[in-house]
Amino acid sequence: MDVSIVVTVLAVLVVILVVTTIAKSVTVVRQAEAAVIERLGRYQRTAEPGLTLLVPFIDRIRERVALWEQVVSFPPQPVITQDNLTVSIDTVVYYQVTEPRNAVYEINDYINGVQQLTTTTLRDVVGGMSLEQALTSRETINTGLRRALDDATGPWGLRVVRVELKAIDPPPSIQDSMEKQMRADREKRAMILTAEGHREASVAEAQGNKQAAILNAEGAKQAAILSAEADRQSRMLRAQGERAARFYQAQGQAKAIEKVFAAIKAGKPTPELLAYQYLQTLPQMAQGDANKMWVVPSDFGKALEGFTRMLGAPGEDGVFRFQPSPVDDEVVARRPGDPDDDVADWFDTSTDPEIAKAVAHAESIATQGVADAAPGAGPGSNGAGRHAGGEDGPS
Repeated sequence: MDVSIVVTVLAVLVVILVVTTIAKSVTVVRQAEAAVIERLGRYQRTAEPGLTLLVPFIDRIRERVALWEQVVSFPPQPVITQDNLTVSIDTVVYYQVTEPRNAVYEINDYINGVQQLTTTTLRDVVGGMSLEQALTSRETINTGLRRALDDATGPWGLRVVRVELKAIDPPPSIQDSMEKQMRADREKRAMILTAEGHREASVAEAQGNKQAAILNAEGAKQAAILSAEADRQSRMLRAQGERAARFYQAQGQAKAIEKVFAAIKAGKPTPELLAYQYLQTLPQMAQGDANKMWVVPSDFGKALEGFTRMLGAPGEDGVFRFQPSPVDDEVVARRPGDPDDDVADWFDTSTDPEIAKAVAHAESIATQGVADAAPGAGPGSNGAGRHAGGEDGPS
């Protein structure tokens, strides 16, 4: 009985030992992790992710190291700038373990080491800058910190990916002064922008006024040119119209005189009628405002006699009467429908006022011719006298 119990206990202990041995000899390393394995207290190897076999009671895992990129935020650190001003700077470091063995055996606590190294490097970098440079040179500070940390943590099996400054807080008094300065700068820029806006508006308005004045002047110039052109064209057309009217009026008057003379010749006037017409014209010749005195020549009778001698021949009673010329006989004997029979046609187709107007115009021209033929009346009178003398001389 006692033997069976002892055998059972031994069997149980063997099973437990076997199970424990198997458990100690098999381990699993997760992804993005590395296991540093020691054998009898000495580094043996670094296990990769997956199933790893160990020698029971001889090998052990010293530490599991994370291989992913890690982020560490450090508390604000006071830093003195070049102009002796203290600022508080918050930093964030992004790092990654590249050599798990070095991270375990080269430094005791690599996170604390990164923090202290960041603080000292930050003081070195920012200490050579003024406050204004530190506030405006974040990228420069980040680059300097990353380079210094990467060089220092390389032997630790770490790689500093980047360093960021979360905040740079100057002292409250400096912040108040900076706010006032920024406010003054903003007001100054606002005033400058307002002045530039007014200046640009004034320049634009002046340019607009100049352009408007130029356009108005050009419009006035074009209007004046067009007006002058229109006036010139109007005067030219008016002059052409007046010239044409005078031309047609002269043609009409000439045609009327021609027809009146033809009518007078066709009517065969006697010397008595011409003398009577001449006597009626004398008072009209004296009605002018400039004619204060009008003298009838003493040889008026002789002139009238010579005028009648020119137009007629003495009859049986000794009175000179009109003798038609061969041309007049041809006019009298002309048949209707001849080319020169338009005088009678004109009398037939014209109205009484038109005939009276033409006769009055012809009488005025005849009166002027009689006055020119009178003795002492100018060059025309000399010719009449010679003619009259020629009639009297031979007889």
